[in-house]
Amino acid sequence: MDYKKLQNGSDIRGVALEGIEGQNVNLTEAVCRNIGRGFALWLRQRLGRDELRVSVGRDSRLSGPTLAGWLCTAMAQQGIQVTDIGMASTPAMFMSTVSGEKPFDASVMITASHLPFNRNGFKFFTKDGGLEKQDIAAILAFAAGNETTGLTPAAVTGGAFMDDYAAILVNKVRSATGEQRPLDGFKVVVDAGNGAGGFYVEKVLQPLGADTTGSQFLDPDGSFPNHIPNPEDAAAMEAIMSAVSANKADLGIIFDTDVDRAGAVLSDGSELNRNRIIAMLAVILLREHPGTTIVTDSITSTGLAAFIAKHGGVHHRFKRGYRNVINESIRLNNAGQDSQLAIETSGHGALKENYFLDDGAYLVTKLLIELARGKKEGYTLESLIADLAEPAESKELRLNIIPEDFKTYGQSVLDGLQEYAAKQPGWSIAPNNYEGVRVNLDADHGNGWFLLRMSLHDPLLPLNIESDVPGGVMTIAKELAPFLLSCEGLDTGKLAAFVG
Repeated sequence: MDYKKLQNGSDIRGVALEGIEGQNVNLTEAVCRNIGRGFALWLRQRLGRDELRVSVGRDSRLSGPTLAGWLCTAMAQQGIQVTDIGMASTPAMFMSTVSGEKPFDASVMITASHLPFNRNGFKFFTKDGGLEKQDIAAILAFAAGNETTGLTPAAVTGGAFMDDYAAILVNKVRSATGEQRPLDGFKVVVDAGNGAGGFYVEKVLQPLGADTTGSQFLDPDGSFPNHIPNPEDAAAMEAIMSAVSANKADLGIIFDTDVDRAGAVLSDGSELNRNRIIAMLAVILLREHPGTTIVTDSITSTGLAAFIAKHGGVHHRFKRGYRNVINESIRLNNAGQDSQLAIETSGHGALKENYFLDDGAYLVTKLLIELARGKKEGYTLESLIADLAEPAESKELRLNIIPEDFKTYGQSVLDGLQEYAAKQPGWSIAPNNYEGVRVNLDADHGNGWFLLRMSLHDPLLPLNIESDVPGGVMTIAKELAPFLLSCEGLDTGKLAAFVG
């Protein structure tokens, strides 16, 4: 087993169940037990002591209980006192390391986010947050080796934490509003997609007074029979939009499988995701922290940048990858530049006030506070982003890289595009760009922008195009096509089909 192939950035992911042709199980019993042993060895080395307590949770995936059993017993055999929390959310597992009478030394969440039913994986936390790429590499190196500690085996016990986590969210709303039931009179519907987010209805919304009639797909079911639990999925968003409309709700909430991401639907039926949810959170935080910096990923719109500036903030457009934006926001704070929010267009968002934890439940809890406050002060959630200029069109094309050394080839394409773009009339290379090549085009050349960048993990170059005028995306694509179609190491079939 090549354990390195299981690393997915700062997570471990693999195939846990048969069922999809060509995807063979690689999260076997032996592999999972070795990962548990590897984490125990890494943790003992990191913290410098032997007596350690670790909590383990899982989402609704079918393979979750089995993987949890293997992982828990393997860590216990290394002398770790393990508490199996059972069904949980990823953010709750981190919170178990920083809250309660006796916080855990570390935690593990068994999840593969929104990936298909046959996949699963592991996320790891200490009180300092989620582990970094180099930490995962070290854990997998331990897993691949034969080192053991020889300590007396410890026990695996059952435990609970989701009630404690939900209480943190409830108390957050009550403290901010000064009311025990600030959502009395509001109807809020939730779509949990049969993931781990169903708790939010009974344990957060109802204690705050909300009418949750019409909430759907709350029961955990790892076969995901209704739709993919993913706020970026069109079918998932259509499901929550339909629920808001049918129930005349004041707000709709949708979570991904492990609740580290969320999307929402406003009472007028409009989606609150991507640029729109970033704008909503930005305006809230800029009222609380005037002048703060909002760190986003690289594909946010020019309209969002103008919106943040208009409301007195600083937009720092960085790289794709939720750990990238979080770490950049932390870096800015350490350098003396206040940054309260780090967020990707995917819905991964982390706030300084909440340990820079990407927590979908916490983000929508901020919306609940605003919903209650607006009722008192005479405004709606919709009004907060009424002045957000949104693009007329947007398009993403993913161009596969053919050469085996895809990183080297991909960089050569970006270098060539940088030179090419500098010579084109009506094109201007965007300043302060941290990823790929981003180019702004004037009104005569599509009135928008494009970004070509390397994928974080895969052999492809994603191309994002956005325009402020109808037909502008096609104009930009046709202007860019001659360069890309000349790159022999790119599979440009999708681009060729698009431009005709």
